[in-house]
Amino acid sequence: MSDSPAPPAEIGGKSQPSGFRPWMFIPLLAALLVLSTFLLGLGRSNINDLPSMLIDKPAPEFALAPLHDGSPGLSTVDLKAPGVKLVNIWASWCGPCRAEHPFLNALAEEGVTVHGINYKDAPQNARAFLEELGDPYTRIGTDQSGRAGIEWGVYGVPETFVIDGAGQVIYKHIGPISPGDVRDKIRPAMEAAAAR
Repeated sequence: MSDSPAPPAEIGGKSQPSGFRPWMFIPLLAALLVLSTFLLGLGRSNINDLPSMLIDKPAPEFALAPLHDGSPGLSTVDLKAPGVKLVNIWASWCGPCRAEHPFLNALAEEGVTVHGINYKDAPQNARAFLEELGDPYTRIGTDQSGRAGIEWGVYGVPETFVIDGAGQVIYKHIGPISPGDVRDKIRPAMEAAAAR
C-alpha cells in the first residue's frame, strides 16, 4: 500500500486542494458584519440619537407595585392623567442616576410631575437612596424583574421620558440629564407636549 497523498478534488472541472471548503468563510463574514454594525453605532455623535419606537405612541401598558408601603404604585392609567409629566427610570446602584438626581429634585420643586420606575433594585436600597438625596417622585413603581423596562425599550438607566396629557411619549432621553439637557431638550419637549 502506498503512502502517496490523495489527488486533488475536482470542483467544476478545476482542480482544488482537498482541504478547501467554501463554508469555512461563513464565520469570518458573520464577524465582519457584526464589526461593521458596531462601528456604525460608534459613529453616532450622541447616544441620545438612538431611536425609540415609542415616540408619538401611547406609553406601554404596565402596572407596578409601589416602592413605599401605603403609597400608590405606577401604571399606564397614571400617565393618562391630564398634564405633562416625566417618567424617570432609575436605580440606587446607578452612579449616573445619583448625578442627575438634583435636577429631578429641582424640576419637582418647580411643580413638574415626575414619576419614577425603580429598575432592578432592592427596595431597601432604593428607599435609602431617596432618603439621602431627596424624593422628587409623585409616584414610584418597582420593576425588580426588569419586565416593564423591556416594555419601555430601556437601554440602561437612567432614562427619562416626557409624556403628554393623553399618555403619549413625546421624548426619550437616554443617560443622566444635565442642566443643558433640561434647557435644550426636556423643557422644549414638555412645551411640545403641553401644546398638544
